Amino acid sequence: MAVPDTVAEMCRPRTTAVLVYDAQAGILAHVRDRDRLVQQIGAVLQAARAAGVAVLYVRHVSLPLSHMGVAALRTAMAWQRKSRPDEVTQAFPPDAPQTQIVEELAPSAGEPVFDKLGMSALVGTPVEAVLRDRGVTTVVLVGAVLEIGIEPTARHAADLGFLPVVVEEACGVVDAEAAQRSIASLDYSLLSYRCSTEDVLHAFEQ
Repeated sequence: MAVPDTVAEMCRPRTTAVLVYDAQAGILAHVRDRDRLVQQIGAVLQAARAAGVAVLYVRHVSLPLSHMGVAALRTAMAWQRKSRPDEVTQAFPPDAPQTQIVEELAPSAGEPVFDKLGMSALVGTPVEAVLRDRGVTTVVLVGAVLEIGIEPTARHAADLGFLPVVVEEACGVVDAEAAQRSIASLDYSLLSYRCSTEDVLHAFEQ
C-alpha cells in the first residue's frame, strides 16, 4: 500500500475536501489580520473549485438559553467572561448577522453549510458521513480559529482515519502564543500535516 508523503500526494483533488471552519462575521471580527486571512482562504477556495475539490462549510451556532445544559452554560460563561449562568447571552443565534459566513467567502451554489454546537466539526454534524460517501481521505482545514476549533477538528479527523492538512496561512488566529502551542502540539503528535497556501494551490493543479 502506498502511503502519501507529500502535500501533493495527500491532496489529490478526487480524494480531498476543503473544510471551511467558522468563517463567520462574528468570529473573523476577532482574528489577527482579518483581510489577509480572507485572501488566503479565498485563494484556497478558488483553486479547490477550479480543480473540482469538494468544499464544505461548518459554522458555530448557540442554543437558546432555555435549552442550554450544564456544558453549554459553562462554555458560554467562560467565553463571555461571566460568573453566573443568568448573565450569559445566546452569542450565535442561527439567523443572526454575526453567525453568517462572511460575504467574501460565501459558499458557491451547492456547497453545504453544517451547523455545530461544539469545537470539533465532526461532532454532531453530518460532515464525516459526507466525506466518507464521497471517498474523501484528506481534509484540508482553513478558517478560524486555529487554537480553538481547528486544532480539535484536526485531531478528531486523524482519529477517524482521515489525513488532516492544516493550511497555516489560511487559519485565523486570535492569541498568537496559543496558536503556536496548538501548532507545536499537532506537530509533536504527528496527527496532522501543516503546509502553506502555495503548497495546496500546487497540489490542486495536479
